[in-house]
Amino acid sequence: MDWVERVTGIRQYSRGGERAPHKPLLLLLALGRFQHDGGAPIPFSAAEEPLRRLLREFGPPRATSPGYPFHHLANDDAIWVVDTPGGTGSPGPDLRSLRSPGVQGRLHPDLAAALAGDPGLLARLARTLLEVNFEPSLHAEICQEVGLDLEGAPLPASAEELLPPRDPAFRMEVLEAYEYCCAFCGYEGWLNGMAVGLDAAHLRWRAYGGPDHVVNGLCLCSLHHRLLDRGVLGMTRDRTITVSRKFVGRTSTTTALVHDLSGRPVREPQPGLPSLEPSHIDWHTAQVFRSPARAPSAA
Repeated sequence: MDWVERVTGIRQYSRGGERAPHKPLLLLLALGRFQHDGGAPIPFSAAEEPLRRLLREFGPPRATSPGYPFHHLANDDAIWVVDTPGGTGSPGPDLRSLRSPGVQGRLHPDLAAALAGDPGLLARLARTLLEVNFEPSLHAEICQEVGLDLEGAPLPASAEELLPPRDPAFRMEVLEAYEYCCAFCGYEGWLNGMAVGLDAAHLRWRAYGGPDHVVNGLCLCSLHHRLLDRGVLGMTRDRTITVSRKFVGRTSTTTALVHDLSGRPVREPQPGLPSLEPSHIDWHTAQVFRSPARAPSAA
């Protein structure tokens, strides 16, 4: 059985490019628990708050319930089992039912046995789930939240077919388009002739059809790349920067680096090169940015 194919084939809502990583986040949480505790069941009472936090931090901007993946993942073949005092079978996604004493979830016995028999399988499954659902800048944070140590595990060959191959020229094309300057703050830095602290950021994530092309790329400093992917920063169709009102920072440094970006124009690429595609801006606004936006600092 190809467990990488099985795990990445779990049913997820995908209409219109909407993000729905609820089940992958639960699976990553379960894999983290398995790595430390073996196949011990996870009571819903112990999973509810960690899963709620994962959904809030790394899920879609819309409100969602941890009861949804805990219940519905059991409908995917041989992945997840929910037990109740009366036997196997989830009581439903309603939180009041799942909070009943004795309701617990566990990896399916077949998957647990495969993980126990193949020491490298856990890391391969986790790397694949991360790759096909999240931007790379978020992987380390998610692993930290779920307690996963992947030890640099490579992406399995079977998983590489799930996404188009990365274009190795993408980073250079984007950095050249923006003349090696952060499109949000203007940072540029060089060490021994090499640009440092600058990334080629995808506006629409690759996992959701975002192309490796300058119409979907921004040259950003590492800080603003991370904040873009976390939904702290975004932009409007008229190319002005938005800052989430949900982001809190009280120091003068935070004000200067983040809050004061609100309402500023995004740097445009060099003349003659295409600007960002509006549909990719719209996708990021709907699927990643944590609305509402703060009022511009000058207001």
